[in-house]
Amino acid sequence: MKPMTADFRSDTVTRPTEGMLRAMAAAPVGDDVLGDDPTVQRLESVLAERFGIEAGLFCPSGTMTNQIAVNVHTRPGDELICSKLAHVYNYEGGGLAFNSGVQVRVGGDNYGRLSATDAEALLQPMDNVHAAPTRLVVAENTSNKGGGTTLGIQSLRELGAFARQHNLGYHLDGARLFNALVADREQPEDYGRLFDSISICLSKGLGAPVGSVLLGSADFIREGRRIRKRFGGGMRQAGYLAAAGLYALDHHVERLAEDHDRAASLATYMAQLPYVAEIKPAATNMLLFRLQDGFNGSELLTHLSALGIQLIAMDRHWLRAVLHYDVGDAEVQRLSDGLASWAI
Repeated sequence: MKPMTADFRSDTVTRPTEGMLRAMAAAPVGDDVLGDDPTVQRLESVLAERFGIEAGLFCPSGTMTNQIAVNVHTRPGDELICSKLAHVYNYEGGGLAFNSGVQVRVGGDNYGRLSATDAEALLQPMDNVHAAPTRLVVAENTSNKGGGTTLGIQSLRELGAFARQHNLGYHLDGARLFNALVADREQPEDYGRLFDSISICLSKGLGAPVGSVLLGSADFIREGRRIRKRFGGGMRQAGYLAAAGLYALDHHVERLAEDHDRAASLATYMAQLPYVAEIKPAATNMLLFRLQDGFNGSELLTHLSALGIQLIAMDRHWLRAVLHYDVGDAEVQRLSDGLASWAI
């Protein structure tokens, strides 16, 4: 019999806790497309208030909140600047081109960090009719492909000053922003003052089954609501899902530090393995590692799968383990033992 799975593929694989399920079942609901679901309204207002922003918009996914934000900020033929590792650029199905008709200029380092100096080098001269006009800067905190790297509020302020200097929109893909807030001991309202729009995902480390919230000014969210409808993102009795997000905000934020500690401990252990060539800084709940030449990542994944342990390949070179509330110390030990038993 195959052993019970220890699933490190993503923090999206979590199952709702008993408390979360009770909150969902008890939620008062309406029809959110008609604007009268009280639990959705509460979730949107709670997050908007927490970040000091005027309004919020509940959507099925972080990809949708990002895509809505880009669509509101830009017009077809425009260009945006982001990290070469950014989720909007690498993992949203070409949505920037398909949904909004914009193109992208990318830069930054191998950890998802894009500095103001990097962005300045990518800026298109507005008086050059041969170039697509730059309209938007997108940051991602934490950086998924960067290994859960936090960007730090000071660096983001500098990038924001660049955006304001050139009259550009400034959007944050905050899919795992609460991981960054906990790790760097930062405050949500500092982000609310800095960005024109923020996407907050509830279905990753926070553990809700579905949903993200887009934050912005009242006018921005009013237009975003129209785009959500156009994208097919309107939901009816969505309060059952919104209730899970509210529960997560009340109960699952502070415990993110446990995931961070386990990721750091696992990184220390993996650094001693002879077949591991490089590990990206395990600053939050992710561990990205690359194997030495001559070792096959697919074979390692197969070996671990046979032991009931699941990781994911990010590309041909990098493998990823993600910590979340459904993998505790026992599962981390199982992973450590599985890694130790390979290639010996």
